[in-house]
Amino acid sequence: MSIQVKRKGMLLIISGPSGAGKGTLCKMLLEKDKSFAFSCSVTTRGPRSGEVDGVDYHFIDEAEFQRMIEYDELLEYATVHGNLYGTPKREVDTLLKQHKNVLLDIDSQGAMSVMKKARDYVSVFILAPSMEDLKSRLEKRNAENPAEIERRMNNAYGEIEKVNLYQYAIINDDVDTAFAQLECIVNAEKQNTIRFLPTIAEA
Repeated sequence: MSIQVKRKGMLLIISGPSGAGKGTLCKMLLEKDKSFAFSCSVTTRGPRSGEVDGVDYHFIDEAEFQRMIEYDELLEYATVHGNLYGTPKREVDTLLKQHKNVLLDIDSQGAMSVMKKARDYVSVFILAPSMEDLKSRLEKRNAENPAEIERRMNNAYGEIEKVNLYQYAIINDDVDTAFAQLECIVNAEKQNTIRFLPTIAEA
């Protein structure tokens, strides 16, 4: 008798403070591992240079965001750096039902909400090697002004305090090393019997 394999989709939550490099690691994972689909969040902030509506985010106004909250269309939502961000529930549910692995690149507020609601998830927190390094990375971003850098640094301390609520943590000192660690986590979780279901096929 042969072994038949069924798989369930993985909900992968990746968080980390601005400047830690989670966006870069998420892009690397999506490019290399085609089993993953990216859940495109909605946000009320304007697009940054190079960002594409419907690819990086769904850029909407506050009235539409409030409508989505009212009709319970968001898996989670939060105010981050003065802007609203949320994860459309229907998109995530559809992908998981198609046995796709779903990547959520969300802040710690949103992550806590998803962790309370979801039965099965994998959560990873990305850190910079030091707070000094984190600030230096933010300063190198052309879009950031001193007031914005200070706000993001203050938020970072609160986010890092939640690291013990995640299943895994990665220090992103070298992006290739950090990505190798993320791949190890993902590959191990793909074989977790919560979602990897080998059974004996009937003759």
